[in-house]
Amino acid sequence: MSKKELINLLNHGLELEHAAYVQYLSHAEIVVGLVSDPIIARLKEIADDEKEHQKKFRTLIGDFLDSVPSMGMTKPHSVVVSKDSTKVIKEILRINLKNEREAIDFYRRIYELVTKMKAELKYEFSTMEHEIRHIIIDEEEHAVELRRLLEEQG
Repeated sequence: MSKKELINLLNHGLELEHAAYVQYLSHAEIVVGLVSDPIIARLKEIADDEKEHQKKFRTLIGDFLDSVPSMGMTKPHSVVVSKDSTKVIKEILRINLKNEREAIDFYRRIYELVTKMKAELKYEFSTMEHEIRHIIIDEEEHAVELRRLLEEQG
C-alpha cells in the first residue's frame, strides 16, 4: 500500500464522519415520545464525538500526510418516519448501530494498514496509530450504547 491509498482511505473515513454527524443531529430532531429526552441527548453527544473524529481525520490527512481533506460526504441512510414513536426510535437506533459497526470494521482496516506502513510513516506513525485507535474505541463505545438503548426499547 502507498501513502496515496492511505490518504484515500482516510478521506473516506472523513466522509463517513461527515455523514454520521449530520445523521445523528437529524435523527435527534425526529425522535419523539415519552422516552425521547435521554435518546435525543445521547444522539447529540454522539454527533459531537463524530465532529471530533472529523477534526482528527482532517489533521491526519492535511498536517501529517500533507494532502487535501475531503469535503464530501457518504450518502447517509434514511429513516422511514412512522406515526408510532417507538418504531421511529427503534429504526433510528438500528440504523445508527449498523453504521457504527460498519465504521468500526472500516477503521480497523485503516489501522491495520497504518501498522503495516510503520516504516514508511516514520514521522507520522505514532500519532496516526494513536488517533485511529481512539476513533475505533469511540465507535465501539457508541455501538455498545446504541445496542443497549435498542434493547431498552423492547
